Amino acid sequence: MFISVVIPTYNRWPILEKCLVALEQQTPSGEIEGYEVVLVDDGSTDGTPDRLRQQSDRFPHVRLFEQAHGGPAEGRNRGVDQARGDVIVFIDSDLVVMPGFLASHARALQRTWTQRGDRLCFTYGAVINTANFEDPTAERHKLRDLSWAYFATGNVAIDRSVLQQSGLFDLGFRLYGWEDLELGERLRQMGVVLVKCPEAVGYHWHPALSMTQIPDLIRVEQERAKMGLVFYRKHPTRRVRFIIQFTWLHRLLWELLTLGGLINERSLRPLLNWLISHGRAALAMELLRLPLNRIGVRALYREARALGIR
Repeated sequence: MFISVVIPTYNRWPILEKCLVALEQQTPSGEIEGYEVVLVDDGSTDGTPDRLRQQSDRFPHVRLFEQAHGGPAEGRNRGVDQARGDVIVFIDSDLVVMPGFLASHARALQRTWTQRGDRLCFTYGAVINTANFEDPTAERHKLRDLSWAYFATGNVAIDRSVLQQSGLFDLGFRLYGWEDLELGERLRQMGVVLVKCPEAVGYHWHPALSMTQIPDLIRVEQERAKMGLVFYRKHPTRRVRFIIQFTWLHRLLWELLTLGGLINERSLRPLLNWLISHGRAALAMELLRLPLNRIGVRALYREARALGIR
């Protein structure tokens, strides 16, 4: 098989550089005749395209495409359109992979194709979250790294023709969130099965929590609420309600865990500051998720009322 790794990126040059270096270090595999990295720059303002052109000799597998800022869904669709491969691997531009990453996906795909007699499957690799920029792959696997998502574009591989039959990503998802899980619902309806591939490991880097990030984290929850309803209107099922937390159970859960909002980003500030200053930013982030989830669910119900959705 020939693999096209499709990566949309926006203003992430420092970690993108590590991502691309790791992809240039992939070990050979009998299943892979070759691979390329289709990088779609989504209107970056940090000089990413110029840096890549200046350092093209470091990244011989990379093919660069540029677009005005339109979001990751548009970037991934453009990447698939430009790809030469018969297998598409989606990763994010802040993911640093191991040398056997592509070989692991290829072996799992080939094995499943042979067993099934068709290509109606995709492989889902392991994603380990880390705040260690200097050495992302040194992070150990943690319980909170487990994901129950069906199709998340942080680390998946799929036959190109199967992907194209699904209709690719819906460009109605212009804000943050849900465009990959919505595509996953369509793949599920097509009978495309998930194949776990824990050997295909990627380390997802994001900076350790700081207090200055909180307004942006709140904005993301509000955007996720808007996009969650786009998801639900396309697939008005109980399953999707649970995925986006649009149920009375989720509403009750986050109200109880935050004591009706008494535990919020303002009341937690002293504790969060203390934890961050003592090197416990990961624990601070887990605590902050309580009010963030409440904010997201409340925003979801507020948007639903405005749209007349029950």
